[in-house]
This record gives sequence, structure tokens and C-alpha cells, in this order.
Amino acid sequence: MAPKVLVSDKLSETAVQIFRDRGIDVDFMPDLGKDKDKLAEVIGQYDGLAIRSATKVTPTILEKADKLKVIGRAGIGTDNIDKEAASKKGVIVMNTPFGNMITTAEHAIAMMFAVARQIPEASTSTHAGKWEKSKFMGIELTNKTLGVIGAGNIGGIVCERALGLKMKVIAYDPYLGEEKAAKMGVEKVELDELLSRADFITLHVPLTDQTRNILSRENLAKTKKGVRIINCARGGLVDEEALAEALQSGHVAGAAFDVFSEEPAKDNPLFNLPNVVCTPHLGAATTEAQENVALQVAEQISNYLLTGAVENALNMPSVTAEEAKVMGPWIKLAGHLGSFIGQMTDEPVKAINILYDGVAAEMNLAALNCSVVAGIMKKFNPEVNMVSAPVVAKERGIKISTTNQDKSGAFEGYIKVTVVTDKRERSIGGTVFSDGKPRFIQIKGINIDAEVGAHMLYTTNEDVPGIIGALGQTMGENNVNIANFTLGRSEAGGEAIALLYVDEPVPAEARAKLAETGLFTQIKPLEFDVT
Repeated sequence: MAPKVLVSDKLSETAVQIFRDRGIDVDFMPDLGKDKDKLAEVIGQYDGLAIRSATKVTPTILEKADKLKVIGRAGIGTDNIDKEAASKKGVIVMNTPFGNMITTAEHAIAMMFAVARQIPEASTSTHAGKWEKSKFMGIELTNKTLGVIGAGNIGGIVCERALGLKMKVIAYDPYLGEEKAAKMGVEKVELDELLSRADFITLHVPLTDQTRNILSRENLAKTKKGVRIINCARGGLVDEEALAEALQSGHVAGAAFDVFSEEPAKDNPLFNLPNVVCTPHLGAATTEAQENVALQVAEQISNYLLTGAVENALNMPSVTAEEAKVMGPWIKLAGHLGSFIGQMTDEPVKAINILYDGVAAEMNLAALNCSVVAGIMKKFNPEVNMVSAPVVAKERGIKISTTNQDKSGAFEGYIKVTVVTDKRERSIGGTVFSDGKPRFIQIKGINIDAEVGAHMLYTTNEDVPGIIGALGQTMGENNVNIANFTLGRSEAGGEAIALLYVDEPVPAEARAKLAETGLFTQIKPLEFDVT
């Protein structure tokens, strides 16, 4: 059955057609997002949800979304999606951070020009029949110092455009390296230095606990007298009341804001102040940007539902379509390894240690980690998946660590998972053969070679005669067909294991018969999702 997607906001017909062209069943209801009750009523039918800002994806909506796998937001901001609730539900949340980068950067540059030359006020005055030429004395941008707070995707474009305007650009960004800054042609500085040197300050960071009120009353006091401040990023980055006071005192010469702490902004301390330019969150409001993000979100949702590719996800490691093809068998292997240990572990897990060797170490380890953790967590919560597993593990206080190393053995690469509890450590290793099939290659340090089957039986015993006979006879007497049979031992006469791949679950009666022989120290049925 084809995946089904709901478009509950105003996306372009071209974007909706992308779903149809990809073979996805799509319902285009552009006004549904405004009706939360109706949305809650129908959301259970859909695998994917494509939205803009009108649709609010609340925990109540997500409770009803039993089939939902992915939410795609056409745009950068995802404030209208409860991402924590989505993660717990196992729903991927995607945005489109690159579709409107140029548009938003250009708006910031336009706002900088507007506040430098007081263009909006001069336009209003001229429309009123006044000719107040001497009233609107502006300043040039050339040779002025622009302080960029946040030199990521959009901030980087602003830096490039500003350098083209012959401005001097300084940037504060904890994630910007000296080499990258030099390549961009900007000077990397600390925040206090930027505040004291910049003639213009423009913000391009997300709103987080670390960035909220980054231009606080205290920091505004550190700015150069006559500074002009531009915010086209997120409301809440600037203390608007403190900025209004600084504008009224003349310490700040002007401001240009496209975003506000409360939106829609009906009332704000910055409104009606001289040389303050305000626009109603127009950063992404160009025909090109709106079309780009709509097409991008349609492609991203389609790619995930059809190929497993994860692009621009906020609560899941991204996996490109090319990676998905190569990594598919390894992601399955990681899940099987986690599932094996999860089914073997009855006590609370304290830590999960994952070793990646050879070709496995060169892959997208974040995605593989999620698959391992999901496999382990399914023992405790069958509904968990790669999205929700890290959240569940974090809630339980489980520490997750990874190690990667160069090829060290006979296999081109392998994964080894170790789980730590208060009582013991358990480990299992696996690899992917050239046929793309995952294999178990080591259990408890004992080398084996076992296919992964939907139904398996794991036993441990002392290395003594009669084990194969007891297993074969008991399975035969209970009409259980053995598809594959693997043995391994630590040393002659030492600890030994057997792993049977059987066609159907081993009944309790058969397991009881094995226990009666007195040969086995452990008998454990296992189930794996091999679809």
C-alpha cells in the first residue's frame, strides 16, 4: 500500500504534485491546519504530514497520530511543532533550512540599508507631500563595521554580501573555526569585542536558552554609541524594552526588526519610535523562497517514506539517499544486535558501549547508534523506534558511548555492542556479508557464524557430548524445523553456545524438555524483525 500524506497548509500545487509523481497518496487540505479538532480526527490515517506555520502539531494531535512517521515543515521555524512529544511518539520532524536562506539574508541586508538611510520614514514623509530632505540624513555602509552574531548558513550569506558592499565584517559564533573565518574573509571575535566595535549588528542564531536575550540590557550598554541593530532571525534574541530605551536615549541610532518576542506583534515597545523599521516576519516571504521550501519538504518527506533517507531532521540523524542504500543492511544489523542483547537482559541497563570497526567506522555512526539503542529499548517498550529510542534511553539515565577503529580482523568491518547492568556485561558482535545479509559473529567473546532469523533459540552449556543430539531430537519431537544451526565454544570442555534459526517459535513444552536434560545452563527464545 502506498504511503499516505496530508498537506494541511497552503503548499504550492507543484509541491503536492511531487507526492503524486512519486507514487504517494496525498490529500491536499490547505485550510485543515487551522481546525485542530478536525485535524485530530483525521491525522490517524496518515504516514506523513506536510505543514507551514498555520498547523499546530500539539501532543493532543500526536496522540491520535498512530501511523504518523514524519512531519515536514516548509520553512526553518518549527515552533508550531511539539518536538519532544513527536520524538517520544517516534515521529521524525524535518524542516527546510536551505530553501529560504538567500531570501532571509537579502532581507537583512535590505533592512540594513533601510535603517541606514531612513528609507521608510522618508517615503512616508514624501507621500504626505512634504519635502524634508535635510531631515533624513543617512550614513554609508562602505567601510562601516558589521558585527554578525551567528555565522552559519544565513549569517554566512550576509557576511558575503556585506563584504561585497565593502564593509568590514566581524563575527561572533562559538562554532566558527579560525580557518573557516579566514576563508570567509571575516574576523572572528568574542561577543564583547563585537559589541564594542560594530557600527551595525545583525543577528542570525536560533532562539535557545543560550541565545535568548543575547542582546540584553547589559550587553546593549556595551555597544558602540550610534550602533544600528538588525534582527531578522528570531524574536526573543533582543530585550526589546531595553532596546527601546537605548533608542530613545540616542545610544542606539536605529533598529530594523522583522521578528518580535510575541507574534503576531500587535503592540511592541519598538513601534512608533523614530528610525525603527519594522516588517511582519517577511524574511522568507518571496515567491522563490516559498516555492523552494514547499518543493523541498515534499521531496524530503517522499524520500523518507519511500527510501528511508532522512534529510534536515531535527530529532534524528540525517541519512542521505546514497547512505541509506549502503547503510540499510548495517542499520538492520545494528538493530538486530541491540534486539539480541535487549531480549537477553532482564535487569536495568546502565550503559551501552558500541564499537565500530573497519568500514562500519566510516559510516553515519549517529544513525547506527539510534538503531542499536532502538533494538535494546524495544524489550522495555515495543513501540520505540530510531527516533524515540534516544529519548527513552536518556529518560532512563542510560549512558551511550561509541568507539571506532581501523579494520582489525578478518572482516571488512563489524559492530560490537556491550550492555552494562549492575550485575553483568553482555556483548555481541555482527557484520554484513557481501550478499547484504547481517550475521552474528561473536557472542560473549565466542566466535560464531549465524544468520539472523525471525525465530531463534539461544542456549548455553558446558562443552560436553550430546548437545547437538538433544537439540535436534527435541526440536523434531515438537515439529520445529531447524533452518540453520550454529555452535561455538570458548575452548574444549569450556563454555559453549548454540544458536538455532527455526521456522516457527519454539514452544514452551520443547524448552521445558531441553531443561529436563540438565545439559543447558540457559535456554532463551529470541524474535527478530527481518522484514
